[in-house]
Amino acid sequence: MITLFRLLARVPMPLMHRLGALLGWLVWWSAPGYRRRFKANAESAGFGPDQYRPAIAAAGKMASELPWLWLRPQGQTVLNRVVRWEGVEAFEAAMQAKKGVILVAPHLGSWEMCGQAIGERFLSTYGPITALFRPARKKWMADLIAAGSRDRPGLQTLPTNNTGVRGLIRTLRNGGYTGILPDQVPPLGQGVWAPFLGRPAYTMTLLPRLAQQTGAACFLSVCERLPNAAGYVIRFEPIVGTALTDPSASIEDAAAAMNDGIGRLIHSLPGQYVWDYARYKEPRAERVVAAAGEAA
Repeated sequence: MITLFRLLARVPMPLMHRLGALLGWLVWWSAPGYRRRFKANAESAGFGPDQYRPAIAAAGKMASELPWLWLRPQGQTVLNRVVRWEGVEAFEAAMQAKKGVILVAPHLGSWEMCGQAIGERFLSTYGPITALFRPARKKWMADLIAAGSRDRPGLQTLPTNNTGVRGLIRTLRNGGYTGILPDQVPPLGQGVWAPFLGRPAYTMTLLPRLAQQTGAACFLSVCERLPNAAGYVIRFEPIVGTALTDPSASIEDAAAAMNDGIGRLIHSLPGQYVWDYARYKEPRAERVVAAAGEAA
């Protein structure tokens, strides 16, 4: 599998995007359950077919990007040649304040590109971006990911346990930065119910607790995939004046504020959101990772 990915990593991105778009539509027409969930999530959020239909091809394009993103030659710093930046001045100002930065980066656009490009651009100035990471259960997938993005110098990964949370807190308190996917369903005991695109969704409390307890600045961040493989735009939008960064706010209000920001971001780019994700499912029972405050 790694050999196949290495071969695909050499295929020009415009061709991979075209193949990915075909893959996205193939999955759409061949998987009724996927199609129903995709449409139900998008339509319940108020989006019509003209708005969510581009996300069908975008899902395939996301998959087609992975060979190049994961397995391009080590040391090949080319991401910033295909990326434009918006709002980066505010991000850098927050980093220079040395109070830590949390990038709130949902499953929108090319989030793998987002993390790698940010780590590549700012490694020499601010060090690597730090993220919690759980290895894949299947060995071939774990080896594939380890051979690619997780071992690149611009990214530092920590385990998804108490040790990792403590490391993340130290990173933020030392003025570092992290990116967190905030729209995943956390295990039971690690979230609260909060509105998300008009429906109750079990929402992680880790990010809000980190923000409230470390005083880190928070930014919505997204990497928009431009049409015709013309590149990407990474945007930073500061989150200010909400319960997410108010240490006196309840965790429920902080989670709701986070979801509200994510929702606004999705409304700006509904054609690149991962609508098939079972965002509204019941959380599963799992060993609970300590809350940020308990792990400090």
